[in-house]
Amino acid sequence: MTTESHPEPVLSKGQLRLLMFGLMTGMLLAALDQTIVGTALPTIVGELGGISHYSWVVTAYLLASTASTPLYGKMADLYGRRPVFLFSIGTFLLGSLLAGLSQDMTQLIVTRGVQGLGAGGLITLAFTIISDVVSPRERGRYQGVFGAVFGIASVAGPLVGGYFAETNWRWIFYLNVPLAILAIVVCSRVIRLVPFTRRKHSIDWLGALLLVAGVSSLLLALSWGGNTYPWGSAAIIGLFVVGAVLAVAFVLQERRVAEPILPLRLFRSATFTLANGAGFVLGLVMFGSIIFIPLYLQIVKGASPTRSGLLMLPMMAGIIITSVLTGRAMSRIGRYKWFPVTGSVVLLVGMLLFTRLQVGTSLWVAFGFMAVIGVGLGLCMQSLVLAVQNSVSLRDLGAGTSSATFFRSLGGSFGVAILGAVLSARLAAEMSDRLPAAVAQLSPEQRAAVGPTGGAGVSVDDPATILALPAPVRAAVQVAFVESLHLVFLTTGLIAIVAVLLTLALPNERLRGTGPEGATGGTDGLGGEGPAPGGKPLDRSSKPEAAADMEAKSQTML
Repeated sequence: MTTESHPEPVLSKGQLRLLMFGLMTGMLLAALDQTIVGTALPTIVGELGGISHYSWVVTAYLLASTASTPLYGKMADLYGRRPVFLFSIGTFLLGSLLAGLSQDMTQLIVTRGVQGLGAGGLITLAFTIISDVVSPRERGRYQGVFGAVFGIASVAGPLVGGYFAETNWRWIFYLNVPLAILAIVVCSRVIRLVPFTRRKHSIDWLGALLLVAGVSSLLLALSWGGNTYPWGSAAIIGLFVVGAVLAVAFVLQERRVAEPILPLRLFRSATFTLANGAGFVLGLVMFGSIIFIPLYLQIVKGASPTRSGLLMLPMMAGIIITSVLTGRAMSRIGRYKWFPVTGSVVLLVGMLLFTRLQVGTSLWVAFGFMAVIGVGLGLCMQSLVLAVQNSVSLRDLGAGTSSATFFRSLGGSFGVAILGAVLSARLAAEMSDRLPAAVAQLSPEQRAAVGPTGGAGVSVDDPATILALPAPVRAAVQVAFVESLHLVFLTTGLIAIVAVLLTLALPNERLRGTGPEGATGGTDGLGGEGPAPGGKPLDRSSKPEAAADMEAKSQTML
C-alpha cells in the first residue's frame, strides 16, 4: 500500500512571493478583460463602426477563453508549467497589442479572440502552478489572495474602462502590454525552479477539437438566443443540438484514448464531481446576476458607468476580505467543507435581499446587500477550487484545476443567457402594463418626442436614453426594471439552493499536507480527525498504485 505525498517545498519564501506577484498579475489581466471592455463599447463602436457586430467583441473573448481552458490544464500536465504559461501570456500580450491597433470591428473581434485564447490559460495555470509548490493544506492561504484578484477586477474593470472610454479607448488594451511583460519576466525566472518530470504522452487532438467545437456551439446558442435570433429559431435549436451531439462524441472519445483532455475517471471522485457541480451553479448565480447590479445603479440611481464601478466597492471589499480570511482559515483548520456551505447560504440570503430592492431604496441599503453577496462569493470561490485540487493526484493536477475554472465559466455563460431571458420577458410584460398610463400624462409635444412606442423600445443596455425620457415615462421604466430584477434575483436565489445542497454533500475530509505550524494531533474543530500519530496528516486515498492510476483519489478539501 502506498500513499501519494506532496513534494517538499522547492522555493524560498522570497521566491514564492515573487511567483505569487507574477501569477496574480497574469490572473488580473485575464479577469480584468472580462469586464473592462463593456463600458467602453459604445465609444469603440462609434469610432470603428460595425454596430451589427457589437456583441461579438465580448462573445469572441468568452468563446476563446472558456473553450481553451481545459486544454491548458492537460498541456501543462504533459509539457510542463513554464512553456505553457509563457505561451498563454505571450498569446494574450499579442492579442492585446493587436486589439489596440485595430482599425475596424472585424480586426477587433479577431484580436479579442486571440486575447481570449491566451486568457484561458492565465487563470487556471495560476492555480496549477501555485499548487506545485505548496501542499493543499497550505494552498488555501495563497489561493485566498487569488480570490481577491477577482474582487478587484470586478470593480476596477468598469472603472478603468469608463475612464479610457472618455480619453483613449485603445489604452484599454495597451495597458496589458507592460503588465504582461512584467509577469513574463518574473514568472519565467521562478517557474524554472519548479521541478517537472516529463513523461511519454500522446495528444488527444480529436478530443480537443470536439471539446472546443461543442463548447463553442453551446456558447453561441446562449449568446445569440433572444438577441440575434429567437430562442425557438432553427439556428438556435440547431446550435444546441450540435453542441449536445459533440458533447456525447467528446465523452466517447475520452473513454477510449490513453491521454484524455479531461480524464473521465476523475468524476469517480465524489469530491471532484460535487465541487465542480457547485462551481457551475456558483458561476451561473455569480456572473448571471452581478451584471445587473451596475445596470440598477445606472438606470435607477443615475450613476455614470465609471461611478457605478466605484459604487460596487462594498461587494469588492466583501470578496477580497473574505477570500483572504477564508484561505488562512482553511490552512489553519485543514478542512474546507463548511466554507463553501456557509458561502452558498450567505449567497442565497444576498440574492433574496436583492428582491427587496426598490426605486427609492437607499444606496447604503444596496451597499449592505452587495457586501452580503461579496462575503458569500469570497467564502465559495477558492474553497471549491481547493476541493477539486485536493481530490486529484499530482499527475492530474493541471486537468483537475482547469476543470474547476471551466465549469465555473460555463456556468457563468449559462447564467448570463438564462437570466437575461428572464429579465427581458418580465420587463416586456411590466413595460406594457405601466407605460400606457405614463404616456397619458405627457403633453402632445412630449408624446411626439418619445415616439409611437412611448419608450417601450428603449433598451436597458442604454441607461443614458432612459434617463433622458420625460419624468413620468422614466419613472415607469425604472419601476418596471426594478420589478423585473426581483424575478431575476428570486431565480438566482432558487438556483443557489442547489449550490447549498451540493456543498452539503461534499465529504468533510482533510487537506493533504501539514498545518501552518506543523501542528499535530487532536481534532480540527469541525468534527474531523486530526493528523495521524507521528505528525503525518491522514491520507484517505491509500490504495494500490494500479488502482490509483485508474481512479481519482477522493480526498479532503474556485
